[in-house]
Formats: sequence, C-alpha cells, structure tokens
Amino acid sequence: MATHIYLDESGDLGWALEAPYTQGGSSRYLIIAACVVPPALDHKPERQIRHLYKQRKWGTKSEKKWSLMSPQARTAFAKEAAQLILANPQIELHAIAVDKRHMPEHVRTDANKLYNYMVKCLLLDVMAKHDTVHFVPDPRSVKTQSGNSLHDYLQTELWFTKQAATKLITAPQDSRHCLNLQFTDMLAGVVQSHFEFGLLQHWQYLQAHVRLQSL
Repeated sequence: MATHIYLDESGDLGWALEAPYTQGGSSRYLIIAACVVPPALDHKPERQIRHLYKQRKWGTKSEKKWSLMSPQARTAFAKEAAQLILANPQIELHAIAVDKRHMPEHVRTDANKLYNYMVKCLLLDVMAKHDTVHFVPDPRSVKTQSGNSLHDYLQTELWFTKQAATKLITAPQDSRHCLNLQFTDMLAGVVQSHFEFGLLQHWQYLQAHVRLQSL
C-alpha cells in the first residue's frame, strides 16, 4: 500500500522574538503541515487549486502564496478544502505547531533539528502504516544543515524505532510546479493564521478536518 505526502511550512526558524512579527521580528509559531493523499486521489487537491485560480482569476505564470491571498480567497480555500475532505475522507490533513518562545537556548542553536523532529512527530506514525511513501516536500522547506538529512532521519526512525519496512521515496518539488504543494502551503497558512494572529475566520472551516499536534 502506497501513499503520497506533501509537506510545507508557515512561519520561520528565526529567533528575533523581541520585535513584533512582520515588523523586524520572527514568527512566534512554526507550523508544518502535510497533505496525505492515496495515489488514486492525487488529482483531488490539485483540482481544487486549479479551480481556485480560475475562480479568483489569478494568472498561472506565477504561484499564488497564502501570504499574498486576500481574506476572501483564503476563506474560499478553507471552505473548499473542508468540502474536499468531507467528500474524500481518505485524504488526511495533518499539522504540528510549536511556540518558539518555549524553546530552550540549546535548541535555538540548531533550529533545523527542531524542524526535523517536528516532521518526525507529525508523520512517522502515518508513514509507518504504508509499504511505500512518496514524500514530496518543497525544497525550500528541507533543511540541510543538520548532520543527517531529513530523508535519512525519517527512514532510520521508520526502520528502527517503528520497526516498519516502509520504503521512503523523497522527491522534493518546487511548489511553483506542484499544485498539491500549493494546497499544502495554504493549509499551513490557515493553521498559522490561527496560532500566530488568533484568526478564526479560516480555521473554523478546517478545524474539524485537521489532525493537529502541538509540540
């Protein structure tokens, strides 16, 4: 049994927590989100993003990021994503949130390890259920400064911690060329808007459909 997992993040790995976020300061929260899709349904999130581009009359030559979307477009995404999950419960939405203000100083010296650990907490149990996992992160989200790559870290955890024979196939794609990653970027944006800014107008539609963890 195989599955596809798309991964993206919202927020940043900076530690400038004295100044307000977006005004010289770092985000208080880091959000990592994943869309888990059976191969037969892989076109479903992509189709929703195509519809959103058409509905909002966005040009297709450049990617529309969550940070650049209007409140109306954000609400449209959240509503349609909720409908997508209701119609296709085999598609799973996952997210993990960390309040960086609670991280000790020694963790802040290598935030990439925090990132990798969050991905493990978010996805290891999901991956272990499958014989093969096609893992598609945005390459801008894959952290390379840790001693082990994210791929090797997850594969080792699957084989030895979970004692699962899962074969992990990691194939980063630029979200500009992958609509399912754009879907996941918007999902991460919904979650971050809730945690970082306390906004409920988008989160209220997806709250019941996102398997949320807090670290």
